[in-house]
Amino acid sequence: MMQFSHTPQRFHRTTTTIPSSFSDISMSNKNQITPTTGPFRNRRPWPGLFPCSSKALGTCLGDANCMEQLLVHCANAIESNDATLAQQILWVLNNIAPPDGDSNQRLTSAFLRALVTRATNTGNCKILAAITTAFSSSITTHTFSLMDLATFVDLTPWHRFGFTAANVAILDAIEGYSSVHVVDLSLMHCMQIPTLIDAIATRFEVPPLLKLTTVAVVAVKEASPMLELSYDELGAKLVNFARSKNVTMEFRVVPSCHTDGFARLIEQIRVQHLIYGPESNEALVFNCHMMLHYIPEETLNPSPSPNFDMSSSTSSIRSMFLKAIRSLDPTIVVLVDEDADFTSSKLVTRLRSAFNYLWIPYDSMDSFLPRSSKQREWYEADICWKIENVIAHEGVQRVQRLEPKGRWVQRMMNAKFRGVPFVEDAVSEVKTMLDEHAAGWGLKKEEDHLLLTWKGHDVVFATAWVPC
Repeated sequence: MMQFSHTPQRFHRTTTTIPSSFSDISMSNKNQITPTTGPFRNRRPWPGLFPCSSKALGTCLGDANCMEQLLVHCANAIESNDATLAQQILWVLNNIAPPDGDSNQRLTSAFLRALVTRATNTGNCKILAAITTAFSSSITTHTFSLMDLATFVDLTPWHRFGFTAANVAILDAIEGYSSVHVVDLSLMHCMQIPTLIDAIATRFEVPPLLKLTTVAVVAVKEASPMLELSYDELGAKLVNFARSKNVTMEFRVVPSCHTDGFARLIEQIRVQHLIYGPESNEALVFNCHMMLHYIPEETLNPSPSPNFDMSSSTSSIRSMFLKAIRSLDPTIVVLVDEDADFTSSKLVTRLRSAFNYLWIPYDSMDSFLPRSSKQREWYEADICWKIENVIAHEGVQRVQRLEPKGRWVQRMMNAKFRGVPFVEDAVSEVKTMLDEHAAGWGLKKEEDHLLLTWKGHDVVFATAWVPC
């Protein structure tokens, strides 16, 4: 593994200060927590619930690991319909994890809200519906203008990393083509495309015709971020911008659904590909940015091991989608996604995985944005939406089904793609971009792939593929 930036010492989330409202809880010498007043008085003790003594409990409860354990116990109580225990844990979490606290507290608060939503949605612990407002408030969703969304994207390298790496790979792949058809599978409303247009205009003396097809995802409730412009308006702005750069551009949007592997999109691309075949000297580019994990996968049943053989699973919609792309013989496929595993059918497994991954955006926000910042509010609302989707929903509504890089690599190879390395220009461009952000962000290379890191922890991967 080649290291491109200094990897800081492994980050340890620190113990947080317990807010003053925690003083309403009394500690008994029987290792139990009992509220001194209100409807929780005289609830049963919690034997074995906490991994520390009563004397150390006050300090323990402020620790991220203990918060995670409380969330796990709460999830188990909700799933087993134990309303009494669930209420007790929710009460404690609500006191030690205010939504405006430090990064660990805000993270825990988001999971708390998601668990209450799950209890309400699933009908488990029905009594919790009556106390929902005491522990949770609805997620504030923001509808972005183009300027707001550009600012949102620029806050961290979370999306810019993939945009930057992908653009360099695409530019290299389309060299010599008179026409380029980019299929942009991204939830970021084509925010990558202006920089790609600018790069095409700069690199080529006679820019190729640029055809852009994007997808309007249907059947995803309040998918974040939301844009106040229609896609027709967005397309007109992109075409005008391209014209200003002397790039001729065509724009098309296809409504399609993740539940069937974007079948309508694939069919339209197939028809176009038949019309504009190889003899037309047109490059076909699939730019997949953090959207493919919306497609259903095998692990609706118990989660597979890291060495799971996906070549034996022919019924996977996710794998079938990749094979459909391969049948179109694309010039290049760029796949960028978050490096985590949210596919387990077990709630507690997903909770642990999400808790130990999504602390990263909360922690990174603390490094440069004040708590009163509207931008931070919008950014963390997006993370809250992800947490709620992972925890509170099941079936086709649960679209945040992230898979780690290794599993996607295996999927691509099974679909008869081979990886291509990112050139040094891509590495240089990404490093320059990271210099604009907080010191905790880093870059490393594993085989042909690039990884964005935060304080040494893998965050987002970028891969590039061509047909075998």
